[in-house]
Amino acid sequence: MRDPLGFDRLVDDALRSLPPRVLAHLEGIEVHVVETPPTAPLGTSHAAVALASYQTVRTGPRRAPRRGGRLTLYRRPLEARSRTRPELIALVQQVVVHELAHHLGLDDDGLDGLGWS
Repeated sequence: MRDPLGFDRLVDDALRSLPPRVLAHLEGIEVHVVETPPTAPLGTSHAAVALASYQTVRTGPRRAPRRGGRLTLYRRPLEARSRTRPELIALVQQVVVHELAHHLGLDDDGLDGLGWS
């Protein structure tokens, strides 16, 4: 799909500007951008619409460490929550860190402890 407004580039810029300790956890994770989440019915409040999703890819036994995954960002909901490009970049960064926290098994307290909140 064409990206006339440069959203993919905005996501790339947002990801590159994350702290190195966060970027290290993106290794092996595919980042994709799609227009909307698959379950966003028309007329749904923007507060209830997902901004991203993360699917873990595991190899080996059930208790084996997580080995990457797929992070999907939903362009329209992200843009709907941002008034300016800097707000959108900050929101993309926040969403990526939040999804990585889930990938790493961290809750909000764990994020605060790492300075990622």
